[in-house]
Parts: sequence; structure tokens; C-alpha cells
Amino acid sequence: MTEPERRRTDRSPWNWLLLVPIVVPLLTFLYNRDEPRIGGFPLFYWLQFAFILLGVGTTTLVYQMTKRRRP
Repeated sequence: MTEPERRRTDRSPWNWLLLVPIVVPLLTFLYNRDEPRIGGFPLFYWLQFAFILLGVGTTTLVYQMTKRRRP
């Protein structure tokens, strides 16, 4: 097949991992407390940074696993 004839599909099972950084921050029982504190910051604040890292890591993993390899 030539390049224009190939159809792009986003039907990879890896894409389901993109739900993780959406669902995990919605689980309020994970951060509905004050302790432990890191650097004087309550759990809520530093856990928000952890959620960002989770999103970046998950997106990077899905991208690497679904990108097309050139022959």
C-alpha cells in the first residue's frame, strides 16, 4: 500500500490507559486529608503535582506504544 492509501486508526488498546489520569484525580478519598506534609505542603497540593506526572507519564507511554514505525 502506498502512504495515502493507508488509513489511520486509533483503535489501539493502549489508548484505554489515557483514562487513568482522568479517573485517578476524581477519587477524592486519596487526598481528602491534611497529612502527610512534604516541605510544609499538605497532601492535597503535592498530590496534584503527582497527578500531573502521572498524566505526562501515561501520555508518553501511550504515544510510544502507538506511534507508527517507519520501515
